[in-house]
Amino acid sequence: MEIILKYFSDFTPEQLSHFEALKGLYTEWNEKINVISRKDIDALYEKHVLHSLSIAAIADFAPGTQILDLGTGGGFPGVPLAIFFPEVKFHLVDSIGKKIKVVEGVAEALGLKNVTTAHSRVEDIKNRKFDIVVSRAVAPLKDLWRWSKPVLKKSQTPGKQFEKGLICLKGGDLAQEISESGVKPRLIDIYDIFPEESFKEKFIVMAKS
Repeated sequence: MEIILKYFSDFTPEQLSHFEALKGLYTEWNEKINVISRKDIDALYEKHVLHSLSIAAIADFAPGTQILDLGTGGGFPGVPLAIFFPEVKFHLVDSIGKKIKVVEGVAEALGLKNVTTAHSRVEDIKNRKFDIVVSRAVAPLKDLWRWSKPVLKKSQTPGKQFEKGLICLKGGDLAQEISESGVKPRLIDIYDIFPEESFKEKFIVMAKS
């Protein structure tokens, strides 16, 4: 938890208690349904929570913004972002039912009113649009962009501040992946935001709709 407070300080008492509760909740759920590797549970706040909050460090979502977490896994980046932005609406989806069960258990225990979930593939989401799609390294950029486009609202202010589009967390050499995607994203080096060893060669990738 200390590593979160090293970079963020302006939390309400409720947000603090939510973040503090994450370790116990994920440890408990992980014993029933393995969604996080055992070594990563010990580094939960750095490798999962702070990694997710790198998005909060570079984007300020307005109240009422609708965000889809595509392939949320155990709830990252969606759960930490939902705690950080209590007035933003998050819809967390994953095609693996047991992972969504964990997300639902964590969100319910915390009483997160701004989180909804679905055991679903993004391709099966119909008649619903989102301002932002977030994702954490679940597929190549070309696939993330192909899946995101049908569920993204069109940006009303092209060229201005990032308002609508895809924000994903990725690592390694992304040159070929970006080339194959046909997208011209903005890359932000997470190590520049959080200079921790685990964030070397980790990036926030932003593509406008």
